[in-house]
Amino acid sequence: MDADDVVRLRLRGQQLREPFAATAEEALQNLLAVQAQEFAYARWTLAQRTAGGSAAGVEEAVSEGTILRTHILRPTWHFVHRHDLRWLLALSGPRVHQANAATYRRTGVDAANAARSSDVLAGAVAGGAHKTREQLAAALRRAGFGAEGLELAYRIMFAEASGVLVSGSPVRSAGGALKQTYALFDERVPAAPAGLMERPRALAELARRYFTSRGPATEKDCADWSRLTLSDVRTGLQLAREMAPEALATAMIDGVACCFSGRADAGGVNRPGRLDLIQCYDEYVMGYSKTRHFLGGPVPLVPVAGGPLHLVLRNGRLAGVWRHNIVRGRCELDVRLDSNHHPGDEHELSRLVAAYGGFLGIPAVRL
Repeated sequence: MDADDVVRLRLRGQQLREPFAATAEEALQNLLAVQAQEFAYARWTLAQRTAGGSAAGVEEAVSEGTILRTHILRPTWHFVHRHDLRWLLALSGPRVHQANAATYRRTGVDAANAARSSDVLAGAVAGGAHKTREQLAAALRRAGFGAEGLELAYRIMFAEASGVLVSGSPVRSAGGALKQTYALFDERVPAAPAGLMERPRALAELARRYFTSRGPATEKDCADWSRLTLSDVRTGLQLAREMAPEALATAMIDGVACCFSGRADAGGVNRPGRLDLIQCYDEYVMGYSKTRHFLGGPVPLVPVAGGPLHLVLRNGRLAGVWRHNIVRGRCELDVRLDSNHHPGDEHELSRLVAAYGGFLGIPAVRL
C-alpha cells in the first residue's frame, strides 16, 4: 500500500467521496464524533458528506437534538449523535476531567464545588427550559457562584463531562446568528444501545468506528484523537477483531502497522484535479496525528485576522486555503490556491462555489 492508496481509502472511508451518506446524521454516525468549535463550518463538514445536504438541515437536526454539540474527547466542541453520546461520554468523561484538572484548580472549580454548581445548572434547564450561556451565568450568580470568564466556562464544561448538561435548541441573537443553548442531559440523550455502557464493548465500538471511517490509521492516531490510552485502544482493537474478524484489516505503511476497514476499496475515488473545501478542523485533518503527513503539507490551525483559514484539497492533498464571509445576503468565498495551478482548477472552483451556495441557500461568489 502506498501514499496514494492511503489518501484514496481515507477519502472514501470519511465519505468525502461517493457513496455519500444519506443524511447529516448518518455521516456523523459514520465518523462517531466531529470537531465542531467553528459551528458555521462544522455544518459544512457534515453536509458535504451527504448528497445535497444543507446548513438548514444540520441546524434542524441540532435543534431537534438528533445531533448534539458538546465538549468531549480532547476536550473541545464536537458533534455527536444522540444515540452515541451516553456511551462515548462514559469513556471520555473521566479523561476530560483529567485534562481539565489544572484549570479546575486555577479557577476554584474543585469536585465538590463543581458538583454543587452542576446541581444549580441542572435545575435551571430542567423541564425543557433550555438556557443560553448568559442565562446559566445568571442562575449561578443567584446561587452565589462565580460566573465569569474561565470559571464560567469550566463550570459548564464540568457539567457536560459529568452528564448533567448537553446542547439544547439554538436561538437566534439580535443580529441573526445562532446561539448555543444548554439542556438537561437526561432529557436529551436516550439510553445507550444494549451493552455499550460496558467498558470493553464501548472500547471495541470506538475502535471499530474510528478505524473503519478514518483508516488507514495507527493506534497512536486513534489514541490522540480519542484521548484514550494506547492500552485502551489496543484492547478495543483486539475485541473489535474478535467480534467481527472481517471488519478490520491491517497493512504495514512506512514500516508502521495501520488499521482500516476490511471492506475498503481504494479504486476510482479521484478524478484528476478534483478539489474539495474542508474546514481546518475537519476529521480528515484532526482524525490523525502520527500520520497527518499524508495530507501533504502543514495545516494553518492558528487563527489569523478574521478567523482561522480553512483548507483546499486537490485529490485529497493540501492545495490552498479558503474562508467565507456573509455580506448582505450573499456568501463571498475567498479561495487561495497554491502556485501549482492545474488546468481544471477554475472549473472545479466554480463547481465548489455553486455547491457551497446551495448548502447555505443563498447566492455565493468567489472573490
